[in-house]
Amino acid sequence: MAVATAAASSFAGSVPCRQMQSTPSFSSSFWCGSRVLNNNGKKEKNRNSSLVFDRAVLSLRCEAVSQNLNPIDKIDSKSSNLIALEQLKASGIERYTKEKSSIAVIGLNVHTAPVEIREKLAIPEAQWPQAINELCDLNHIEEAAVLSTCNRMEIYVVALSQHRGVKEVTEWMSKISGIPISELSEHRFILYNEDATRHLFQVASGLESVVLGEGQILAQVRQVKKLGQGVSGFGRKISGLFEHAIIAGKRVRTETNIASGSVSVSSAAVELGLTKLPESSYDSVRVLVIGAGKMGKLVIKHLAAKGCTKMVVVNRTEEKVAAIREELKYVEIIYKPLTEMMACASEADVIFTCTASDAPLFLKEHVQRLLPVDPKFGRRFFIDISVPRNVEPCVSDLETAEVYNVDDLKEVVAANKEDRLRKAMEAQSVISEELRKFEAWKDSLETVPTIKKLRAYLERIRASELDKCLSKMGNISEKQKKAIYDLSMGILKKFLHGPMQHLRIDANDCRKPEEVLEVMHAVNRMFDLETEIILETVRTKVERTKK
Repeated sequence: MAVATAAASSFAGSVPCRQMQSTPSFSSSFWCGSRVLNNNGKKEKNRNSSLVFDRAVLSLRCEAVSQNLNPIDKIDSKSSNLIALEQLKASGIERYTKEKSSIAVIGLNVHTAPVEIREKLAIPEAQWPQAINELCDLNHIEEAAVLSTCNRMEIYVVALSQHRGVKEVTEWMSKISGIPISELSEHRFILYNEDATRHLFQVASGLESVVLGEGQILAQVRQVKKLGQGVSGFGRKISGLFEHAIIAGKRVRTETNIASGSVSVSSAAVELGLTKLPESSYDSVRVLVIGAGKMGKLVIKHLAAKGCTKMVVVNRTEEKVAAIREELKYVEIIYKPLTEMMACASEADVIFTCTASDAPLFLKEHVQRLLPVDPKFGRRFFIDISVPRNVEPCVSDLETAEVYNVDDLKEVVAANKEDRLRKAMEAQSVISEELRKFEAWKDSLETVPTIKKLRAYLERIRASELDKCLSKMGNISEKQKKAIYDLSMGILKKFLHGPMQHLRIDANDCRKPEEVLEVMHAVNRMFDLETEIILETVRTKVERTKK
């Protein structure tokens, strides 16, 4: 009771904490989060554990500003740190230390949410690193990754607390999109640990795509890993998760026939556009493509493959269009700048839009002013495969226009449903094998802090005893010193060999992960390593939130 009182007094009244509260860069959300969750009726043990963890974090934040304090205040701050750490050790705060951190995915995709919801959450590639940093600033998120495409917006995290982490991410998603949490919850899906891992592996393999086996999604998963490099929040576990997902996706494509006969989103869009036209008009249809990026280039290629030999491409610059023209020399590709888009639209029968614009390019009033199409087509067709959408939804209210978006592509691929299911079954064995490998790798990471701390602990003892020995030996030769040094290192390595063997785990290990973790906890207790590991966990989180 005395310790608790002292801790409360230290946290409430120490000079460092008062200074910290007046510093804008430090947030008080650690306290607010605990109070909010306490009001939800959590068990007393969990409330106490969370509060002590938050106090330990707060104490370390106080330590960050203590360098400007006088000596007495520094002593108070150090005492506060020690008390907080002792409470942390005694609190049963296992979800932060002894239990493994949870991998979770919180997301929406074409199967759970319509495009009008998904487009509000879409995050351009250039903003993925910023989103990762914002997510890792949340109290219970250690690592994060963002996968945002036309068909999905998924956030992968390593969470210190599974449920609190999901709550914080959901609130963040609501904040950036303006979608109320209640509405977001109707469309989101949440998966944890192995289920989350399997989901990403299936995504990378094309099993979760509207078009089964489409190859573009694997390139997008690769891009997540590429853009995550160098971002502190794209940590070891998340990086490993995406690395294994890429391997799984590649294996599924090479070892099964899932990609045979499959189409991509862009080819399905072309197919959809052509099915809306009279068959006799394929040669005379006037085609306009807005955007010459990755998706636009694929649309142009698929149009060419379907026999379209002339088209107009509108893009901000001519460079990308020229490169496509060089590749498809047998197709007449006419470049027009973005400023001439409406004039080009007036002369087009079918318009494909595939840009990264945040705002619609075609509003209802724009389309109303366009010249009428050839009577044999009846109306102008807009095939919009952009997310956010490039064509305002109310354009479809016009009698002169018909609008299709990415969600409408389902009708193109619905016919081969049985074939899709059969191919998906073939891929599951590969995914399960890669899942086992990833889980073994992830489990091995749990013991890494113990291995490092044990090695450092024994190295300190070795170095200290070696110095004592050499100081007593007097004037000896370098050869003799080296012999003594080698002896000490040999003893250290032999001593470490047994614990290392029991603490390491790989995919071929017949032991259960729980057995290895029991050994880890025993070693932590035996050499009193847990204090250092806990403090390092808290310190790492605090340092990240300070940046």
